[in-house]
Amino acid sequence: MTEAEPSPETADAAGPAGSAGPERPNWSRWVIIAGTLVAVLLAGAALGLFAARLSGGDSTTASPEAGSVEVGFAQDMSVHHLQAVTMANWARDHTADPEVRQLAFDITSTQTEQVGRMKGWLMLWDQPEQSIGQYMSWMSEPGGHNGMQMSGGATSVPIADGLMPGMATDAELAKLRTLSGQAMDVYFLQLMLRHHQGGVPMAEYAQQHTSVTAVKQLCQSILTSQGAEMAQMKQMLQARGAQPLPAA
Repeated sequence: MTEAEPSPETADAAGPAGSAGPERPNWSRWVIIAGTLVAVLLAGAALGLFAARLSGGDSTTASPEAGSVEVGFAQDMSVHHLQAVTMANWARDHTADPEVRQLAFDITSTQTEQVGRMKGWLMLWDQPEQSIGQYMSWMSEPGGHNGMQMSGGATSVPIADGLMPGMATDAELAKLRTLSGQAMDVYFLQLMLRHHQGGVPMAEYAQQHTSVTAVKQLCQSILTSQGAEMAQMKQMLQARGAQPLPAA
């Protein structure tokens, strides 16, 4: 006896011989990426809520109040991080350079999770996600936002349009979106390096002035990850014949 031949319906479903089935549509890749980022953000928020309950959300310990280092740091660093995520998402989706794409993916993943953690704290502390007043008003002691010392001894102050140190202006973001190829890669690295440099003193200040263990731990995580990424971006710029932007 010969083996039964597959019916036309079965053959059509299986596709040509040796085929792994119908190709996944392009749009599904972006759905998967978006779903992953949402999951990371939610995981960060859950971790933030859990850590905050352990550190300051029980009945015997008062939650940080508006204007405190903890609340101000969580509000302002979330805003700072979200711009980094925006730039990294653009670079990841528009670069042809595998090294740039991997760096952008790492920044997006790390900082999205950290934003989720900080928003979880703010929710538990019954504080708004964004501050109402001036950025970095919680950095009120000497060495605060009016004289922030960046790595290498440079002094950083808020830049144009009331942005926090290191943040890109609307014009710079618009320029990034007009570029392509290596020009886009270099400009992304320059903007992101400056962005990291601007955020480091905020994390250092919060780490030194908070009494909440979870906040100290997050600050150390930020300093560790961004320190490694800054060193990497400097090397990547050098390899591409480019220099960092002046500190903002």
